[in-house]
Amino acid sequence: MNLPDGLLADEWTVAAWLLFIPVLLLSLRRAPLRRLADAIQGNVWLGLIVMLTLLWSVKAGVRPGLSLHLLGASVLVLACGPWLAFLGLCAVLAGVTLNGDGGWHGYALNALLMAGVGVSVAYAVQRFVERFLPPQLFVYIFANGFFGGALAISAVGAASSLLLAATGVYPLDYVLEEYLPYVLLLGFSEAWLSGMVVTLFVVYRPAWMSSFEDARYLRD
Repeated sequence: MNLPDGLLADEWTVAAWLLFIPVLLLSLRRAPLRRLADAIQGNVWLGLIVMLTLLWSVKAGVRPGLSLHLLGASVLVLACGPWLAFLGLCAVLAGVTLNGDGGWHGYALNALLMAGVGVSVAYAVQRFVERFLPPQLFVYIFANGFFGGALAISAVGAASSLLLAATGVYPLDYVLEEYLPYVLLLGFSEAWLSGMVVTLFVVYRPAWMSSFEDARYLRD
């Protein structure tokens, strides 16, 4: 996570930008930007961006590209939907990049890993829960908030590990032994934080969660 400039070959950087720009344009087209004009939804989206920018700034790591920090993708997906979540995490990445944590050459690659993979996995979990699991409040909070958060950050860590190994930056054995296990451990922290935030929002501010419907989860 947070791959610095110069860590990968220029070919990977160019390919990342060629893929990221169409994805960003598609997100801008599909995202319900008009929803941000609503005071509640707009403030929730911006507030989560600010909170996650601070969380991303608190990280640990011993080697370039092998850093650890919380993600927050599942909370953004549940609160704002996948397209606004992707744009929100891109804004968070821009904030930490402006703060000197990373570089702009590797911005596209970092965005695809953390925002792209994180949001895709979190949204896939949400869709799975809505389709196959019973519509209960506990299921919504635990499966989406706790499990979805842990799975999203674990997927980002796994994708980063495979990329670093495939490009020859670090040996596969080193990444699997010295980095990936700590990502999986970080998944527990991500799960508790995401689950706690989702629980607080659902209990006290259900209007802040665009994916939560009273008629579906509180009908009994």
